[in-house]
Amino acid sequence: MVHASSGVAALAGAIFLGRREAETRRSEPANIPFVLLGAALLWLGWFGFNAGSSLHADGQAVKAFLNTNTASATAMMTWIFFDCLRGRKPSAMGAAVGCVVGLVAITPSAGYVSVGQSIFIAFVITLICNIAVYWRSRSSIDDALDVFPTHGTGGIFGTVLTGIFIQEGLIAGTWDGFVVFLYHLLAIAIVFVYTFGMSWLGYSLIDKLIPMRVSAYSEKVGLDYSQHDEHYGLAHVGEREIAEYEEHLREKEMRT
Repeated sequence: MVHASSGVAALAGAIFLGRREAETRRSEPANIPFVLLGAALLWLGWFGFNAGSSLHADGQAVKAFLNTNTASATAMMTWIFFDCLRGRKPSAMGAAVGCVVGLVAITPSAGYVSVGQSIFIAFVITLICNIAVYWRSRSSIDDALDVFPTHGTGGIFGTVLTGIFIQEGLIAGTWDGFVVFLYHLLAIAIVFVYTFGMSWLGYSLIDKLIPMRVSAYSEKVGLDYSQHDEHYGLAHVGEREIAEYEEHLREKEMRT
């Protein structure tokens, strides 16, 4: 539910803010080594997140630890090979996104499924998330970091497959197992509606106090420079754009 909530909140924010200007929508990452470093830190920290959730150094913690690592590795390789099958080149970015999708996918069921089931869960959800990222890129939703197609979609389908593969779930083949599976679907629906609604309300209230959408000039030169006067990642901004932005600020100051 943590990842489903973050994905749905990001979806609400992307719809609320709208698309960026076409000339500012860059698809290339700002710093690939930092992305890999962040993915590695997530992978390491996730062991404490999943295995530590048992609150004991017991067999369930070991199972969660093993499934977390297995699912992440499976998702990373699945993302790379699926990109190749779709005519894309294997990339470090794809590997980083894939491993995080695997971590998200296995989180709700890490301590309750077998290693084989964790591989299946990671494999299926990675394919779904990869396709969701592609669909998002073709849509009008400008989710710059693909939070909903990865975290949101991974969290939602991870919860669905948890309701299937846990011992008390649909795989048990009983009526009680079917009810448990339905409870998982109900939880997803409640979280989706609540998170989307409350996020939209929060964005609306904040926007009335502090406008959340920056000006076209600020967007053109990048928020690092326009909002923080920092120059990291400004290689794509020429001197002319910076001069135009500074002139825009002077004119704005004179008007006020």
